[in-house]
Amino acid sequence: MKVVTLNLNGIRSAVSKGVLDWAAKSNPDVVCLQEVRAGRNGVGLQHPKGFHPVWHLPERPGYSGVGLWCKQEPDAVKIGMGWAEADCEARVVAADFGSTRIVSVYIPSGSSKQARQDFKMKFLARFRRWMGKQAREGKEVLVCGDFNVAHTEKDLRNWRGNRKNSGFLPEERAWMDRLFRRGGWADLYRRLHPEAEGEGYTWWSNRGRARENNVGWRIDYQVATSGLASRVMRAKVHQEARFSDHAPLEVEFAPSKTGRNLMLD
Repeated sequence: MKVVTLNLNGIRSAVSKGVLDWAAKSNPDVVCLQEVRAGRNGVGLQHPKGFHPVWHLPERPGYSGVGLWCKQEPDAVKIGMGWAEADCEARVVAADFGSTRIVSVYIPSGSSKQARQDFKMKFLARFRRWMGKQAREGKEVLVCGDFNVAHTEKDLRNWRGNRKNSGFLPEERAWMDRLFRRGGWADLYRRLHPEAEGEGYTWWSNRGRARENNVGWRIDYQVATSGLASRVMRAKVHQEARFSDHAPLEVEFAPSKTGRNLMLD
């Protein structure tokens, strides 16, 4: 199984830059998408030929939104977390494939104002509980997306200058600590590349020449329960693929030994 996660920063813009052709040639089983930026009327939505699209679109057009492009039609789809305050912004969607559940999440940014940072922290608390609930339902779970948090000093170039900024605040990093150290979840890229720094960055500011100089952040993740984590084989950030201000993160898994998981056979 091969899974890609990518923040599109607007699907129409990403399509104009070739994301559909890239996805078709890369041939992943699932592409998890964030910041689709399409309204509920669906105008502008596209998907690569041969993929089944799944969308969760916001009440506010041109804002947020998540989705999946799936080579195999899902057995079931779950829209949102059951929390109206976040679900109206379309930040979580999940699809089941046999014994695996794949989630696309777009965690809020808190950089615009304090009210949004407060909402981000509330979202993080609720989302961690929601993740735990998914893991207890008996499936292996893969959570992919833009977490808007750099976990450690290795995960952003200018960590000293960002210690008081949203995305690298102590309370955000502590949330990540709890997720990985006590929650039983694995950061798949970091599992395979424990010392990686610049080659793991997935987002760059549009200001200055941040991308050209690789002044970036690693804020896009694929996070898995133990069964899936034990089968991870490869993880790569495609920094050369420039469809948005984020880079695609690709993770590949070994086949399931049990044959229970359709996506891993």
